[in-house]
Amino acid sequence: MTSRPTPYALRATALGKRFGRRGAWALRDCSFRLPAGRVCAVVGPNGAGKSTLLALAAGLTTPSEGEVIVLGTDPASARARVGYVAQDKPLYPQLTVAETLRLGADLNPGHWDPSVAEAVVRAGELAPGSRIRSLSGGQRTRVALALALGKRPELLLLDEPMADLDPLARHELMGTLMAQAAQYGTTIVMSSHVVAELEDSCDHLLLVGGGRVRLAGEIDELTEAHARVSASAETADLTGHTVVESRTTGRQLTALIRPDGPLPAEWRTASPTLEELVLAYLRNPRAASLTPAEPADRAGTTTKAGTGNATADTGAAA
Repeated sequence: MTSRPTPYALRATALGKRFGRRGAWALRDCSFRLPAGRVCAVVGPNGAGKSTLLALAAGLTTPSEGEVIVLGTDPASARARVGYVAQDKPLYPQLTVAETLRLGADLNPGHWDPSVAEAVVRAGELAPGSRIRSLSGGQRTRVALALALGKRPELLLLDEPMADLDPLARHELMGTLMAQAAQYGTTIVMSSHVVAELEDSCDHLLLVGGGRVRLAGEIDELTEAHARVSASAETADLTGHTVVESRTTGRQLTALIRPDGPLPAEWRTASPTLEELVLAYLRNPRAASLTPAEPADRAGTTTKAGTGNATADTGAAA
């Protein structure tokens, strides 16, 4: 029986995770919505909370506060519909590649597609009889990905999937993932601290910094909501606009802003690239976040995002 489609693959409300009763917060007050069918980049520096966020979505750990809804239900109930590849790609080293895939089939009865798993392994020219312990890091990544894709997940969570791969293997892996998304409508969430690695393939962004979601939404909408401006430092007035960062060099002011209304004609303006946008927010942790307003069907009214002057709704219901 086919499960009913859900408008959001992931939905977090005031989500937080603390390790230990007196430990530091790995995540705090994270709220976002990821529409189903997107290819989402989760970016941020090392230690920002990306892995914790994916582990919460996968149901491997529980929130200390708030909630995360996965495919319309709690993470434990959604587990059969979710594929997850952890950063360390845990596999049984004594098993062969073929035995590993058979184990995947045994653990996912009714959800396993051997043709998908075998195609991923075959593309890497891996011998079925090779033991996992004899494989390189990139080859183990391919086997782990074959296990995740073989269960034909509705949501695929990948924690730093490219870390062990050479440039050619990265290109091939991304092609495999894009084909999966196109053919089956799989929602894919990939974490990385290298923005350029994901910029050409992803259409949605979650920027995590300091344990909080700083930006969330469709990449095109986020870049369109910002502007790079250059103007005379003597006459430029940024009052009323949300300033992400600004600097003055001599008589020239340059800034990345979220405009609130038309900009003066004498200002030079351009849209930022995704990498420029991400780096600006990471360099300026006090800049107002831009995340979706709480939906009216839950909160009664919509509110402005973060503490800035702009609002964002990152996608319509599927």
